[in-house]
Amino acid sequence: MKAKAPWLPLIVVVLTQIQASFAVNALTVSMAGITTDLDTAASSVGTAITAGTFAMAAFILLGAKIGARFGTRGVFQIAVGVHALAMAGVALSQSPAMLFIAQASSGAVIALIAPALTVFIATNYHGDQQAKAIGLLAAAIPAAGVLALLVAGSFATTIGWRWSFALMVALGAINLLLSFGLKKVPNQPGLTIDWIGALLAAIAIVLLSFGFSGLNSWGVWDATTQAPFDILGISPAPVLIVFGVVVGQVFFLWLRRRGREHRPRIFDLRVLATGSERAVTACMAIMLFVGTAANFLIPLYMQVVQGLSGIETSFSIIPYTLSIFLASTFIAYLYGRFTPRILGAAGFVVVALALTLLAFTVRGEWGQAFVVVGLILLGLGQGSIVALVFNTLLSSAPRQLAGDVGAWRGLVHNLSGSVGIAVATAFAVGILSSTLAISAAEHPEIGDELIASVNINEADFMTNSQLEAALQATSASEAEIAAAVEINEDARLQSLKISLLGLALLALLAIIPALRMPGVRKGDLPEKLEPDDDDPIDEVEDPDAVEAAR
Repeated sequence: MKAKAPWLPLIVVVLTQIQASFAVNALTVSMAGITTDLDTAASSVGTAITAGTFAMAAFILLGAKIGARFGTRGVFQIAVGVHALAMAGVALSQSPAMLFIAQASSGAVIALIAPALTVFIATNYHGDQQAKAIGLLAAAIPAAGVLALLVAGSFATTIGWRWSFALMVALGAINLLLSFGLKKVPNQPGLTIDWIGALLAAIAIVLLSFGFSGLNSWGVWDATTQAPFDILGISPAPVLIVFGVVVGQVFFLWLRRRGREHRPRIFDLRVLATGSERAVTACMAIMLFVGTAANFLIPLYMQVVQGLSGIETSFSIIPYTLSIFLASTFIAYLYGRFTPRILGAAGFVVVALALTLLAFTVRGEWGQAFVVVGLILLGLGQGSIVALVFNTLLSSAPRQLAGDVGAWRGLVHNLSGSVGIAVATAFAVGILSSTLAISAAEHPEIGDELIASVNINEADFMTNSQLEAALQATSASEAEIAAAVEINEDARLQSLKISLLGLALLALLAIIPALRMPGVRKGDLPEKLEPDDDDPIDEVEDPDAVEAAR
């Protein structure tokens, strides 16, 4: 008779995943309230979101090792408590800087929480129960998105956006209390942590974080007045990105050296030993880049361009979020009928078609049928690919390195998503600036004095009321203000369309690595996800070589 699985670990896993995933969606939905309350631009909310995701990416490799070395349950409890305090910091934020710091803190401790959730599943569930539990963990992320849309949207429209994060403080307290009912996972004193490798990874990601986050405000190449410093007039953003890439290369050289010496390293490169595994990583990175960028641009358009409230934005995005939830939950039923290569390529085609449909149909009204269909298709493609690539990477890596696979997935997930938001914001604002400059020059009713008083090179997405208020502080006439508002409306829409088309083209390019993806993993996760220093590791099999041998 099959043993009945305990419910408590699964409840803790799902609720904690909701706690960890809620903040990003809530910030997006609450954009209008935050920009008004903190007197900041909409892109500042994007900067806060990237702060959290980059912080998680910086420490995710270290987080998996710390939990295994010092005891998963204890580390998890500390992290859940700190995350709740970070959510309190978001709720009490009085400036963009405070919002940035609180969100970055929450991301750093999620790097400790995320690996622990997989460990709880591996140690409490087996066979079909484990497969279902992993599916529920994956589905909890879009479920948190739906919850955030409903709760944060309602709160932003009624009692205020801050109460959404106060609710997460309460949920953190509940999760902390429930966690004491979980059985302790033995710590692994035989596991050595590669602190130098962890430091190199963190430095590289922090440099990339500040570099990509600063593209919009500091300048893509020429430094703006908002840049903290410049190098011969060059923005610090591209300089930091270059240094981040260089340190990243040093990190991989360090891992290879440690591998040749058979010494412990923060990340085992055997996870990426074959071309198929690297192709899976490329697909994961591109999909998360495209999906996160679209998930930021669409609410930005709804609230800034259309002037929708938080709750109106929430209901508009629900079809998209629900389709991600359904696709990530049920894609596993297709694994036995189609290969990952076919599923991956088909998924990217669906994503590209959805983004193209959105680009050509978005107008002033969001509720039209083609837009809703586009959102649903986008969610189905995105959800299926994200679930597929994680399972596929687990299939090809040695079974003893499942923990490294999970950590790598978390790093790619957050780094690609953050870069997606940052690059999409910089690209969209760049298109907006150039469109505004051309349109202003083509409208004779707008005088040269008004154009000179407005720095178009530092343009940002503004609502009509924000633009009117800014122009009224100048000597602009009513005719000039009316023309400027009309130009701004057209430029915002054009910027969104071009940005969505750019993402569609990127999705089509992802078909190339998708056609090199390997098979699907079978069997349970090992209960010990992080191997000790002297544990044997299975040989890596190249699926392309196996097929050629047949």
